[in-house]
Amino acid sequence: MSKRHQHSKYIICIKGHLSRKWLSKFDDIDMTINLTDAGVTELNVSLADQAALHGLLRKIRDTGADLISVNLINSDSDH
Repeated sequence: MSKRHQHSKYIICIKGHLSRKWLSKFDDIDMTINLTDAGVTELNVSLADQAALHGLLRKIRDTGADLISVNLINSDSDH
């Protein structure tokens, strides 16, 4: 399988409910957003590789948001 077609899906949890203004900074990323009753923002993202993941995590860090967790939920390379 060609590496350029492999994508991994992650759930990234951030403390608090993030505003649409904050989330607009991530318009270039394929993601869905879930605001939980527990006061957590879940970003469900599909990323091409680890470099893309680290880039997203840098963006989150740069906004000052509190990162709770990053969980791999599946990868196209899983068997």
